[in-house]
Amino acid sequence: MNFMLNNLSDDVRQLMVDEIQFDLDAGQLYLSDRLTPGGKSAYPKLLKEAAVKGDVRTFSQSLSGNFNATYQRRKPKGGFTTVTMPITAADTLAEGEFNRFYIRGVCRKAINRGVEVRVYRAKPVSNPRLESERKISTIVNPENLLKDLRNNIGIDTALGIPPGPNSGLSVELM
Repeated sequence: MNFMLNNLSDDVRQLMVDEIQFDLDAGQLYLSDRLTPGGKSAYPKLLKEAAVKGDVRTFSQSLSGNFNATYQRRKPKGGFTTVTMPITAADTLAEGEFNRFYIRGVCRKAINRGVEVRVYRAKPVSNPRLESERKISTIVNPENLLKDLRNNIGIDTALGIPPGPNSGLSVELM
């Protein structure tokens, strides 16, 4: 799990914390159904701690042990089946949510500077999706991206940035 977040500075970290608090105040912080009740309770604090002084790796480590043993997966023809929680659950959640708040922080910094942001590959992947590859080097309006990420909590965004779990994409200041 080697995430290279090019603009992870003290001011971006503070903006990340502000964005986490924004979601908490609005009652919309994403809490995965895969977390245990204790994991859901600890999650906001663990996320804030990672934003202040950690990274994707340390956030993932702090989430370990906070997941249910199983979860419900939708069947292709309807209904659900119970499956074992993947051993990568903490990594997937940490990468996705830390990166989303990082992107929100970078967007706020870009807005303050009057610049745009550019999509780049922050994590190497062995089999990149074509959809992800097409987004690399795309220039994005930070106000639109910030609004999109605030409005689409824990789900795919309208702009498709980041384009789903494990994409490895993030944004950087222009």
